[in-house]
Parts: sequence; structure tokens; C-alpha cells
Amino acid sequence: MARLRDNFQSEVDGAALYDAMAARERKPEMARLYQKLAQVEAKHAAFWGDQIREAGGVAPVSRPSWAARVKIRLMDWLGVQAILPLIAGEEVRNRAVYDQQPEVQASAQASDMPAQERSHARLLSMLASQSRSGWNGADYSRLEGRHGAGDSNSLRAMVLGANDGLVSTFCLLMGMAGSGASSAVLLTTALAGGLAGACSMAMGEWVSVQSARELQERQIALEADELATVPAEEEEELRLIYQARGLPHDEARQLAARVIGDKDTALDTLVRDELGINPDDLGGSPWVAAVSSFLVFLLGALIPVLPMFLVSPAWRVPACTLSSLVGLFATGCLVAVFTGRHPLWSGMRQLLIGVAAAALTFGIGHVFGVALAA
Repeated sequence: MARLRDNFQSEVDGAALYDAMAARERKPEMARLYQKLAQVEAKHAAFWGDQIREAGGVAPVSRPSWAARVKIRLMDWLGVQAILPLIAGEEVRNRAVYDQQPEVQASAQASDMPAQERSHARLLSMLASQSRSGWNGADYSRLEGRHGAGDSNSLRAMVLGANDGLVSTFCLLMGMAGSGASSAVLLTTALAGGLAGACSMAMGEWVSVQSARELQERQIALEADELATVPAEEEEELRLIYQARGLPHDEARQLAARVIGDKDTALDTLVRDELGINPDDLGGSPWVAAVSSFLVFLLGALIPVLPMFLVSPAWRVPACTLSSLVGLFATGCLVAVFTGRHPLWSGMRQLLIGVAAAALTFGIGHVFGVALAA
């Protein structure tokens, strides 16, 4: 029953998200596409509602989950394109969810559901890779290198980048508080630590993105040289790629020959199909990545720092601690939007990890403070 209810809620969320995307999409053809996807998801939800009733349960109310509602709100703020990679990533992860479920295999009505899920995953992945507006895509997908992996979603990177600023600054302040530093020293440390961390993140992002661009430029140059000197070998590589994607041998050979024969587009096609590189963006601008990383880290650092300026010196450490605990729990709940875990569980996990890190740095600061005072 829990599995059936999970299936039902997933489809209800999908229908709500695609309906919201259709309502906010400016291009009529894209709006119609999203509306069609919503209709398919609604049909799937109805099927799982019937399965719940047949199993003796009561189908839950067709209402989007909190995570889906958060994503719809983010569409209002950032636009459809900003969360398209997130939705595409979820579709890819769930593309095989119905392949082995007995209700699908036993029902002629639902026999096409697995194929439809895989089709949705391919379609959304393609749309996400082609997106070029808002914060989604090349200009922001590498906001923070360690966080940008996977679905390259900028919203996930924003949350985790801000969490870096919050945790590192909070732990730094707790270490100084443990050493017995004065209130004035704590304020100075808060400002210096936040700015230093933001600068470090920005520099690291610039180097990361710029290095990736230079590597891809080198790969493109090598591919251009191979195309000019050994075009037959490049044609054979393309044929193998197309065959691996499911084309018959003869069709793959003919398509590869046409691609190599068109000198204006041959290199672009080889770079995209063989190297998996989009030559139009090369991973985005290193300056956009650096500035974005700086600002997001600084935003997280302000959570423990800002309250210290609003209270008397005696209350600065408690205010910093309380603000940081609330911030840790909130970021944990936001992370649940991307992981699908329960927000309370995710928030508490983030809170406990942050408290443990702060307690450790406080203890180390206290030991060093006592040692230096002696």
C-alpha cells in the first residue's frame, strides 16, 4: 500500500508541476508540450488511485506535496527554465520505476506506462540540456564545483553553497568563542572569516570553470585536426556511436557519411556526439561562476554573523548560535526538495551535523585558549 501511495503521489506531483510549467511558459509550443505531459501524469495518477481502492485502501486527496509546491513557487520567482534541470533529473532517476511493478505488468491499461516514463526522461533531459535562459544552464550550472555535479542544477548548488558559508562561519565563531575571545574579536573574526571564505570559493570556482573551458577547447582543437587529417576514421567513430544508440548498421553508416560530408557542421556534430561537449558554452563563464559563488557563500555566512550586530555584546554568542541552528535546520529542509527525503528528517540531520562540528571547534578552541593563557 505504501508503494501504491508513493506512485500515486509522484504522478500527482508530476501533473501539478507540468501544469504549472505550461501556465508559465511563454512559448506556445512548449506550453502545449508541458500540458500534454501533465495529462499523461494525471492519467497515471488515476490508475494508481484505482489500484489503491482495489487493494482495499482509500485513495489520498489529489494534492501536490510540499516539495512540488516549493518548486512551483520557485518557478514564479526564477522562471520555468531555472528548475527544468531539477525536474529532468527526477524523471531520469524514476525512468525505470514501473518496469517491475506487478500492477503495471498485469494491466493492459498500464502497459505503456514504463515506455512513457522513459520517454518523459529523454524529453526533459533534452530540453534541460538545450535551455539557455535564467540561472539554469551554462552560466550557472557550475556555481559551486563540488555541488554542481549530477543534474547540474543551480538551485541545488545555491542551497549547498549557502550551507557552506553558514557552517564554516558558525564553526569558526564557535572556535573563537571557545578560546575566550572578546566580543570585539568575535565581530572582527566574523567579518574576516566570511569574506575570506567567500573569496576562496570565488577563486576556486573561477579556476575550476576556466580550467574546464581550456580543457574542452583543447579537445575541440584536437578533434578539428583529426577531422582534417583522418576524416575516414572520424566517420567510422560516428557510425559506431549511432549504432550504439540503436540505429541499424546501414542507416548509421549513411548518417555518419552525411555528417562528415557537410564541412560546415561536421566539427560541431563530432564535438557534441563524440566528445559530449556543447561548443556554444563550454561549461559557462568563469566570472559568472565566481561572482555567483561569492554571493551565495556570503549569504550563508550572514546567517550566523548578522544577529551579532543586532544585540548587546553579552548576547552575541547566543544570538549567533540560535540563528545558526535555525539556518541549519532550514537548509536541511530545503535539501529535502532535491533528495525527496522527509523535510523534518533532513532538517534534523543537518542540524545535528552542524551542532557536532560547532561543538568540536568550540572544544578545540577552548583547549588552545587555555593552553595559550597558561
